[in-house]
Amino acid sequence: MSGITLNKFHSSLELAHQLADRICCELETAITERGSATLVVSGGSTPKMLFQVLSSKAINWSDVIITLVDERWVDENDKRSNAMLVKRHLLVNNAANARFVPLFHPGDIDQEIYKLEMQLQSLPLPFDVVVLGMGSDGHTASFFPGGDNLDAAVDEKGKNLLSSMRAPGAVESRITFNLPPLLQSRFLALHIEGKEKLDVLEHAMDDGDANSMPVRHIIRKSNKLEIFWA
Repeated sequence: MSGITLNKFHSSLELAHQLADRICCELETAITERGSATLVVSGGSTPKMLFQVLSSKAINWSDVIITLVDERWVDENDKRSNAMLVKRHLLVNNAANARFVPLFHPGDIDQEIYKLEMQLQSLPLPFDVVVLGMGSDGHTASFFPGGDNLDAAVDEKGKNLLSSMRAPGAVESRITFNLPPLLQSRFLALHIEGKEKLDVLEHAMDDGDANSMPVRHIIRKSNKLEIFWA
């Protein structure tokens, strides 16, 4: 855990501006060096302000590919869809010019995941920026305690990009990027807010079982994790 940096801010707005600036710096570097950049974001209510600030940044968004860390297996018009969240709050203003790659196909998740896996092979790896969130149960991405495919999803030697996930703490079936492509990203951030989440993070820093609080897989195995908290 020596590679972890904890950045604390006085307000959500301050955090949003600082993290947005850092993300843009990473994206611009990638565009300059490789001609394109990848941004992988999480859903939930926490990143809304970040998305709104980020969307107005004046970078070459047409060279940016945006996708999701994970997704609920629901139609993109469903209010619980992470894709809908991104479309409403991030793919607006200047960022409307970015290319968005969703993680949902209509149909059975265990059949469609193979098609998604093939499509996502065209994404440039490693990702340039990954922004994770964390639930009060210690899940991140769709690495849920008790998840039916958790062991496969957090296997550092796994070859697949994606796993499906069903868990007691998840209302719907989920699809998630597996641990290796998240850990290999050039810039890896964990964005959390509020005292409760800070308490959860501190608990996750102990030596308990990783699968009981799956964010521990990120904390223990990343040598470059930056935590942004307000």
